[in-house]
Amino acid sequence: MKYFFFSLLFFFITQFTIAGHSTELVEVYLINHLNEKRGYCVDIRGYKSKAKVAKGLQAHTCYSYQGVVAVDQGFQKSRLINNEFFIPKFLVCMTAIRLQKNSQLMLSKCDNNIKQSFKLGVDKRIRPSKVPKLCLTIAQGSPKKGGGGTPVHLIRMLRLDICSNQLSKFQIWGTRG
Repeated sequence: MKYFFFSLLFFFITQFTIAGHSTELVEVYLINHLNEKRGYCVDIRGYKSKAKVAKGLQAHTCYSYQGVVAVDQGFQKSRLINNEFFIPKFLVCMTAIRLQKNSQLMLSKCDNNIKQSFKLGVDKRIRPSKVPKLCLTIAQGSPKKGGGGTPVHLIRMLRLDICSNQLSKFQIWGTRG
């Protein structure tokens, strides 16, 4: 009986430790803050737990200044290693509409298709695995104002563009938890 109890306890401790590690959230943020001192993060359109998955992804003021990774900006760290940008709160993956220049990014159920495979490289660019000449790129120009925050949060579009040194300040990304 004692052996059974300790085995059961070990199982639960192991499971919770593995689950806790595997669901560690990180935000994917643009290294260059551009005009937003809080920085820009890859974000689901809409507001946190009420985000609208069907409306796709955007670059939005990072919420980490509030002290935690927001659920609509939270990617599962352990799945990034496998080239999968998975948002566990909504059970969706970042997906390119097309694997070509100017394609926007949406969200869809993770199914290991080539439009969902993105690699964050040592050069800090996020590239579709099958089309490495393209990079995840934040829109140039003036941002739109969001609906909240003090100061007001800022929003920019995301798209795939040709990787280039001229666009590096719009294409260099990092992760943080």
